[in-house]
Amino acid sequence: MKYTITDIRNALQSGETTSADIVKKLIAAVEADTKSSEPLNAFLELYDDALAKAEAADAEIAEARKNGALKSLFEKKPLLGVPFANKDNISVKGKRLTCASKILEGYIAPYDATVVARLENAGAIPLGRCNQDEFAMGSSTEYSSYGATRNPVNRAYVSGGSSGGSTAAVAAHQAVFGLGTETGGSVRLPASYCGVYGLKPTYGTLSRWGVVAYGSSLDQVGILAHTPSDVAASLAAMCGKDFYDDTSSDMPRAELLRDVQQYETMSALRVAIPRQFLESKGLDADVAAVFDQTRAWFADKGAAIDVVDIPVLDAAVASYYVLALAEAASNLSRFDGIRYGRRVDPGEGYDELYVQTRSEGFGPEVKRRIVIGNYVLSEQFSGDTYKKGMTVRARIQRDVAAVFETYDIMLCPVCPTPAFKLGQKVDDPLAMYLSDLFTNFVNLARNTSLSVPAGVTKEGLPVGIQFIGAMFSEPKILQIAHVWENEHAGCGFPIAVE
Repeated sequence: MKYTITDIRNALQSGETTSADIVKKLIAAVEADTKSSEPLNAFLELYDDALAKAEAADAEIAEARKNGALKSLFEKKPLLGVPFANKDNISVKGKRLTCASKILEGYIAPYDATVVARLENAGAIPLGRCNQDEFAMGSSTEYSSYGATRNPVNRAYVSGGSSGGSTAAVAAHQAVFGLGTETGGSVRLPASYCGVYGLKPTYGTLSRWGVVAYGSSLDQVGILAHTPSDVAASLAAMCGKDFYDDTSSDMPRAELLRDVQQYETMSALRVAIPRQFLESKGLDADVAAVFDQTRAWFADKGAAIDVVDIPVLDAAVASYYVLALAEAASNLSRFDGIRYGRRVDPGEGYDELYVQTRSEGFGPEVKRRIVIGNYVLSEQFSGDTYKKGMTVRARIQRDVAAVFETYDIMLCPVCPTPAFKLGQKVDDPLAMYLSDLFTNFVNLARNTSLSVPAGVTKEGLPVGIQFIGAMFSEPKILQIAHVWENEHAGCGFPIAVE
């Protein structure tokens, strides 16, 4: 059977399978993989109540079938019985929440994140928590205190980060769909590297309540899945205004996402391609070839394609890291060894407790970003760096919004390169940071973007292309991606598991 939301729903309704059977098969796949010579290391923990929740879903389905109420049940709970992977920085009540960091070893979440609660209300089943870069700081899921996550397409390569665990689980068919988080590309990058769809929603589309913060003005929960329809179905279940998150929005409306159809007027599309990315010196030849093929596909559909000049994008990476690291230093100050999490107390007073706890609890990449963030926020430099970063961000928002006054969609690669080998960049922070070259301007502008599996390199590694839309244009972007998916069927990456 196919491990997509639509096909699972049909199979559950017809009685072809049960949710418990699906969960058992997924758990068996994870457990078998852990015994392999090169385990993915996608899941850090399988939740012990996942099977019980699946059995409860099956009982609901059986009762509804007996009463002739199957249709109304699945209208009320459109994700009933569907298991999903959860990133280790998204709270699930009563379960461990560590952000892949030693400083939160043993911490138990006291409540559900809003996105998790809404998925469960729609009938979905949290299967387990997945590996990530520590506190979501990284582009390869190598900065985890639990070890790196491998790429299921080629296990010698990284899965991408920071949501590499959830992405690898979905790509390897260890989960039906997955939740990740984005600050500067952490859903789209692993989606590109592993050959699945990865949505970064518009800022505010999904509540951040219950999600451990990295950069609060940039963070957004994202979705990993095998088809645009699966992305849309899970997004519809989670989106909407949340009392607990003042930055949340009631747009886009859920009803526009529940049954995504193909975009009907492809020939009327106006497509913009940023000149700055076409001229990037670091663009891999295979990635450029896949991008040209994607561009040609839009042209064959009759879309009007223009190269647009957005000079401020040259400053996007610098602006992003100034702002993100400043916010990270501020957000992570709460991990002090006093209120919760790991405590290392040498008995020499609060200052020494604070220093020793953070020194032992944080990994090297998190420490690096805290140091840089505090430098940016220091009295001596905040005017020259942080305020200038904010000015550049405001300009990016204005200039990108101006493009979408004329164009329907923006097109560019997700990353200058395909996945790289494990260990290749782990000691080169600058090279790792430049993995976000094509993604972080979307977070700064607060737009939406979908990583679409578009092709492969000569070595068989996946390449993703971004379909970027105006704020709250998720329905349109997913409709366009639906046309792509119907014609390309995952670009060579199977969506079926027997």
